[in-house]
Amino acid sequence: MSKKSVLVTGASRGIGRGIAIELAKSGHRIAINYAGNAEAAAEALALVKA
Repeated sequence: MSKKSVLVTGASRGIGRGIAIELAKSGHRIAINYAGNAEAAAEALALVKA
């Protein structure tokens, strides 16, 4: 797959978080979306940036 910009909904936890992390590892640009848990979203963002 060529490098893409990807919006992952529900990326603050669970499957969405895992998908965001794996896509970031593959070099894609990731935008995460969450509803209600800003702390979990911040943790997911830190993992995606790592």
